[in-house]
Amino acid sequence: MSFQAYLDAIEDNTGLTPRQLVEQAKERGFDDEQVKAGEILAWLQADHGLGRGHGMALVHVIKKGPQIDAKHVGSTGTHRDESDTLWLDGKATKPA
Repeated sequence: MSFQAYLDAIEDNTGLTPRQLVEQAKERGFDDEQVKAGEILAWLQADHGLGRGHGMALVHVIKKGPQIDAKHVGSTGTHRDESDTLWLDGKATKPA
């Protein structure tokens, strides 16, 4: 599953765009460099029912932003993405 596919599935499961979840995380201080991934995962599980795999995709975006490693862009692996910048504003507004 691509990184973007994880984020799209999170939107399907929660009804919230990745950007909305990132904003919630920032309001709770989870973007602070001292916050560990486990704390964010616990919040995502408790409040949004997200498992570890989907949660870790969101942890990356919360802590590091929408930029991902370009090594998967254009590759043929299962984790390939179309771009090295993730779309956070929801599937309905994603450029074709």
